[in-house]
Amino acid sequence: MIKKEKIKKILVIRNDRFGEFLLNIPALLALRETYPQARIVLAVSGIVNELAGLLDCVDEVVIWDEIKKELKKHKFDLSVSLNPLKEANLKCFFAGIPFRLGYDRKWGYLLTHKLKDTKHLGNRHEVDCNLELVRLAGAETKNKSISINVDKVYFPQFLKNKLIAIHPFTSDPIKQWPLERFKELAMRIEKELNLNVIIIGLSLAEFITDGNAIDMTNKTSLPELAALLKCCALLISGDSGPVHLAAAVGVPVIALFRSDIPGKCALRWGPWGEGHSVIEKINLRDIRVDEVMGLVKEKYVLEKGIGRFR
Repeated sequence: MIKKEKIKKILVIRNDRFGEFLLNIPALLALRETYPQARIVLAVSGIVNELAGLLDCVDEVVIWDEIKKELKKHKFDLSVSLNPLKEANLKCFFAGIPFRLGYDRKWGYLLTHKLKDTKHLGNRHEVDCNLELVRLAGAETKNKSISINVDKVYFPQFLKNKLIAIHPFTSDPIKQWPLERFKELAMRIEKELNLNVIIIGLSLAEFITDGNAIDMTNKTSLPELAALLKCCALLISGDSGPVHLAAAVGVPVIALFRSDIPGKCALRWGPWGEGHSVIEKINLRDIRVDEVMGLVKEKYVLEKGIGRFR
């Protein structure tokens, strides 16, 4: 049993992509509320480092590849590995951390408190999975928000409520809605609704439309991308990190998902919070541009000649 009063320093590890990272914020809040006296150190990947620095619920953000080399000298009382990682289980064991939490995978026998990993079943959201894991440390919270504050991030303000963000890329080809349909969608939004479209994302692929879309791909840091999304009225995207980044800054999302792979379904990875919409089909090619456009129009209303999103 973990005695809360003896926990003075906590290491939390989540060193994968930024979308997955954002869905751990409620778990971090639970640790903060349960262990208010402890110093919480969050270890992330170098890509996520700047974004993680926007969180107020942790005391320090470090890069995992750097801190893992000298873990023992930090004298952590508790470690929480939020994503299964053999290296983390091994490093925390040899560092002599008394309480080591994580999933019973990838040398899970090195952990003192472990949870069977059933996330691949896709029967609940990733946020709930992360909260379930930190309950092994007695951590609970009523605040399940993934919100981040980007007010201090400088980014030129675009025209609000007239800007639609489209993220047409994905890191996994099996989650990719055809690029030509994203292009058609962008042009129809411009022509039929007279709205400005901005293309966002990090990608090596080219996305060129015949319209006037603003191309911001590969031109922002993650904090800047969050600030840019906050200027938008809506994000349209496949299953990807910007879905969660938009949700974290309070921007509604239309997300396109495939439903035939439980571990990649919207129930597990869909946008978190209220006001979002998901179109989910077995074959992404069955999602028509008309269907997405219809949903955009449902969200967009005209009042006294002024358009706004509800």
